[in-house]
Amino acid sequence: MLNSITTFFIALIALLHVYILVLEMFLWDKPAGRKAFGHSLEKAKESKVLAANQGLYNGFLAAGLFWGLYLGDAGFEIKVFFLSCILVAGIYGGITARRKILYIQAGPALTALLLLVLNG
Repeated sequence: MLNSITTFFIALIALLHVYILVLEMFLWDKPAGRKAFGHSLEKAKESKVLAANQGLYNGFLAAGLFWGLYLGDAGFEIKVFFLSCILVAGIYGGITARRKILYIQAGPALTALLLLVLNG
């Protein structure tokens, strides 16, 4: 049962990072992107290229989690690695950008890591 919950939770985190990719790469200067990140149109246009780069990195994080999930038990270390990357990025973002990143990114990654280790 714990294995199914862990897998489901990791898949949700991967999907969250696909969503972040879409927001940062394609919707950054659109109303949905500006609302999600709290930017004015002017600020969004100025930082669009940087945001697209961030989005690409979030896509890599999602791809790594999907890869680990695809491998099943053999992907344990891969899942640990990518969840750890997400945790560190979430902590850094929560400290340097917006506190809510701790809850949106770091918290779920930490929870998934704990579930993974307890299950492993």
